[in-house]
Amino acid sequence: MKALNPSVLLGVLLLSCLRPWHSATAQSLSTPAIAPHTVLKVEEVVNQLVQRNMERAQALAAYRGTRVYRLEYRGFTGSRSAEMVVDVSYRSPRTKEFSIRSETGSRLVIEKVFHKLLQTEKEALNEDNQAGIALNRDNYQFALLGYTSTPTGPCYILSVEPLTKSKLLYRGRIWVDAQDFAVVRIEAEPAKSPSFWTKESRIEQAYAKVGDFWLPLSNRSSSTIRLGGHAELTITYQDYQVTTASSPILPISLAHGYR
Repeated sequence: MKALNPSVLLGVLLLSCLRPWHSATAQSLSTPAIAPHTVLKVEEVVNQLVQRNMERAQALAAYRGTRVYRLEYRGFTGSRSAEMVVDVSYRSPRTKEFSIRSETGSRLVIEKVFHKLLQTEKEALNEDNQAGIALNRDNYQFALLGYTSTPTGPCYILSVEPLTKSKLLYRGRIWVDAQDFAVVRIEAEPAKSPSFWTKESRIEQAYAKVGDFWLPLSNRSSSTIRLGGHAELTITYQDYQVTTASSPILPISLAHGYR
């Protein structure tokens, strides 16, 4: 909402959690389809994005949902995999609780990666941390790359370049819904390598509209390490129940897609 969504942060932080057994299949960014006419200039798009994010953050009182974490690692130290299902409860302005429903697979992955991601996400809700990762001009430089149609509607495509080399910021492309001025997709890499072991890393994040809000739908984070090996983390989000500042809980399932 007003800051880099914590689920994107998960992808960045995964790379530091894995240490000497990162990785994945890095993909190049596709060239966007450029529309002949762009309605707004980049300054106007960013202004709308920041303003509307603040409004949505203020309106979102609480939500509940379920996440499925999966990690696959293949490398010189062998293979590891794990899955964790977690129920998430958020209350405005900065309270998030996790209830682990099930854990299967490698205990090393579960304890050193999954559990650390949950703890770090809670810590990221701190007001100072939020200011440092917010998607705004204090932290990023923006450029307009084009205007295109997507399954969720027309979007502006912006490049984002971090102003500091923080491992909690990223560089890449974002797709901004032309009506709601919300980020609907991100393709990026960390602004700074989270670990000496990390050679290359990629983050892909998609969002879905739940009521009046855009919440995470899926996250895919992948990396390669210097000594060889590949790891890929995926997070799927489903069964959202949203409470606005002036309405009761609105249940909407994302288990089978959206829109």
